[in-house]
Amino acid sequence: MSVAINNACVKCGACVWECPSGAISPGDPRPVVTAESCTECYGFFGESQCVVVCPADAIDVHAEPVEELARRFDVLHSGRAPQNTWIWTRVGVP
Repeated sequence: MSVAINNACVKCGACVWECPSGAISPGDPRPVVTAESCTECYGFFGESQCVVVCPADAIDVHAEPVEELARRFDVLHSGRAPQNTWIWTRVGVP
């Protein structure tokens, strides 16, 4: 799982609207993340946009290997070239 929404969520929906992969959907009691669709915004942005827009610090990032994020991006967005991938070099992350 790349990101998870914790109990601090205020249910504003900002993360739902911001997710470029459609991995976050409305839920009860808070939005739900579909792990198989979450790329941590790899291929779109240099950082997870749900974290950027969340006003309640309710997004926990469980960093996954960049190779896995790239694989998901290719499956979800076949034919689309990923952008800003240079920034995804991670030090000390498996």
